[in-house]
Amino acid sequence: MNDDILDGREIPAEEQEQLKEKIIDVDADKLKFYEDLRQKAKGWTNSKGGAWGGKLGEYLFLLPDFFILVARLALDKRVPSKQKLMAGGIVAYLIMPIDLIPDFIPVIGHVDDLVLVVLGLNMILNDIDAKVLADNWSGEGEVLEQMKKVTAAAERFLDKNLLQRIKGWLKHKI
Repeated sequence: MNDDILDGREIPAEEQEQLKEKIIDVDADKLKFYEDLRQKAKGWTNSKGGAWGGKLGEYLFLLPDFFILVARLALDKRVPSKQKLMAGGIVAYLIMPIDLIPDFIPVIGHVDDLVLVVLGLNMILNDIDAKVLADNWSGEGEVLEQMKKVTAAAERFLDKNLLQRIKGWLKHKI
């Protein structure tokens, strides 16, 4: 593929430089190690947690991908300042030691983090082009499809009070 062409169109030199700035050089061996570890952990959640635990584990393995996405959005020049602040607030919540569901509870402890990230991304998406989201996504599958899955699962399985608390935190804190 020609370095100057993307999606059938020629990229101006200035845009090429901006895209190069976003590229993160990742050691292929480290990436393979991470993917192997991820697959082993998924196998463990499937075998130990049954169908329900396997599905929950599948969603929770998206959390690091969503974290990276939010961090990238906070740095992306195409994202308005208000949405960058929201992305920063989401990152702050994720790294805070105090959560709605404590992180020390195995597996379940990260559910609030995942739901908060996805609901926050939905709010950010109201004010940015979906392409910006897709450009910054490096996780499995399509980002919008993954967000829909997590949102639907949260609405089906989470306690309504917990879901309201997460939504309230997003509205008042960010």
